[in-house]
Amino acid sequence: MAGHIVESWVDTDVVITEKMDGENTTMYRDYIHARSTEYSPHPSRSYVRQLHASICGEIPDSMRICGENLWAKRSIKYLRLSAFFQVFSIWEGTHCLSWADTVEWVQLVGLTLVPVLYRGPFAPTPLNLDWNEHEGYVVRPASRFTLREFSTRVGKFVRASHITTHGNWMRSKLEQNTLA
Repeated sequence: MAGHIVESWVDTDVVITEKMDGENTTMYRDYIHARSTEYSPHPSRSYVRQLHASICGEIPDSMRICGENLWAKRSIKYLRLSAFFQVFSIWEGTHCLSWADTVEWVQLVGLTLVPVLYRGPFAPTPLNLDWNEHEGYVVRPASRFTLREFSTRVGKFVRASHITTHGNWMRSKLEQNTLA
């Protein structure tokens, strides 16, 4: 499968973003959920629900905003975050917006993007990351793509043994990440 992904990036303008160690969260105009739609109360979810309440009226009915809820420490302790919620994609129906459109919507709604590590033509060169401070990275086309194309157009690369928590992070001692 990985070979098919790399082949699909040849001659493609890509965006490589940092894979943040947070809770994958999706915001709709009238709903918010973590990776699973099952809800368990947690202080980090309270934070992101308040953020959603402040912007939900700006989200069109046909869109959903996907990002990382970074309020609580999971495996990596972040000391200089630009925001506790960082967007990595925005979807309109079954189409992921282009990166340019994603940037525009994030600015319009007043959110923050995950850090961009590279933007340009795909080159199969490894990124030089400090694996103590970074969980990994995600490669995606800068152009719009469909949900059906996702498995061959998006790649996620994580550090070896990237999960260092024991059991569910939500049951561990609560430790808040910090902003810059």
